[in-house]
Amino acid sequence: MSATRRQVLAGASALGACVAFTGALSELFAGTAAAQPLGRTGYGPLVSDPHGLLDLPKGFRYTVLSREGDQLRSGEGRVPSNHDGMAAFGGRGGRTHLVRNHENRVTAPVPVPTVSGLTYDPAGKGGCTALTLDAHRQVLSERVAIAGTAVNCAGGRTPWGTWLTCEETEDRAGTNGYTKDHGFVFEVHPTDPHRTGAVPLTAMGRFQHEAVAIDPRSGVVYETEDAFQKPFGLFYRFLPDKPLGGVGSLRAGGRLQAMRVPGVPDLSPVQEPGTRFDGIEWADVPDPLAAATPTRFQDYGPGGITHAQKLEGCYWGGSCVYFVSSFARGADGSAADHYGQIWRYDPAHRRLTLVVVFGPDTDVRLPGESPDNICLAPGGGLMVCEDGNGAQHVFGVTRAGEVYPMARNRQALTAGTAQEPEYGEFAGVTFSADGETMYVNCYTPGTTFAVTGPWRG
Repeated sequence: MSATRRQVLAGASALGACVAFTGALSELFAGTAAAQPLGRTGYGPLVSDPHGLLDLPKGFRYTVLSREGDQLRSGEGRVPSNHDGMAAFGGRGGRTHLVRNHENRVTAPVPVPTVSGLTYDPAGKGGCTALTLDAHRQVLSERVAIAGTAVNCAGGRTPWGTWLTCEETEDRAGTNGYTKDHGFVFEVHPTDPHRTGAVPLTAMGRFQHEAVAIDPRSGVVYETEDAFQKPFGLFYRFLPDKPLGGVGSLRAGGRLQAMRVPGVPDLSPVQEPGTRFDGIEWADVPDPLAAATPTRFQDYGPGGITHAQKLEGCYWGGSCVYFVSSFARGADGSAADHYGQIWRYDPAHRRLTLVVVFGPDTDVRLPGESPDNICLAPGGGLMVCEDGNGAQHVFGVTRAGEVYPMARNRQALTAGTAQEPEYGEFAGVTFSADGETMYVNCYTPGTTFAVTGPWRG
């Protein structure tokens, strides 16, 4: 165990909400754009938005790019519900291309419109939409990028400039009216979606996918499984037959494996930042398509396999992959409680390290709040989307470990009653290629924002 420090550093909003982080946060930024000494103390308190949408620090402003129920500019139908994971891709002439997930189940108020050549299962209500913005962040186009999928939660970008959208479900054909099996990853092209179509990447497994990250050197794909009921999810890697092969190459197949930490069946009891495990093993998944048994239930031999509750965000930074366990609760069957962990896996040394712990032994005053989508920000360190009840925030974390509020969803405060506010988590936080704009979604009512301001101030 390496030497660690413990801090209780809180960024207070107007409601007095606070989140506590512990750990050597500088590890998160090593070798990345966020390693520059910027955004050291946050940007000050949030200012109440007179329009009742999004509270931001002084000097920042937002633009609403798209809202649930409005008409898509393509004329294909209405903007779908449940805005979730998202990525921004740079384009010519200062343009930005956004690909946005819609975590729609069969009950979604506004489904993703079905489009010929882009629809996997006509009974599926989920999918992705794609927006193109000009250099001034004006929306030039908005269209369906893939349809007929289900519960598209998060995903990840590829080194060749496409988006991998993940279905967070294991529903089979015949369940909930579906005509095809679900629980797959799909590749989505941000500007030419017909180039990728609606083809499930079956070799990458059929399970409750959350997020993916690709090693840009080897092409290995890392995948998280968001399972909050026991047995909990696994952390996977996919060894593609055509690594770094470009658009469509993941269809060629490969080998799916699950991470085994020898002697550690559950990651939740690990609570001290800096704790590391060497000699990480990878076990072949017996049946990646889960024809009879979900992948997390399958037999991995005498060594068993390592589980973790609510495995969510996943990203590549420097020479390592980072992934999030959003929370663990003993009442659900976890071996210990926590309000979130961020883990780092170093493939060169086969080493797993716990980098950050969120509570619960610190002053976390929003019960059950937990980290979900995360991203590295060019001028603000780490951005964390909060997923829980009541007021919802995007929190920033500086390299020094200071936690500060970056945004608050006013819709979550005003749309419901004081006792039961609307569930309006943040999701899909991402930055433009030049680092000048933060794009983020409010899950419900589905809204996509562009946030600008003194990021390098």
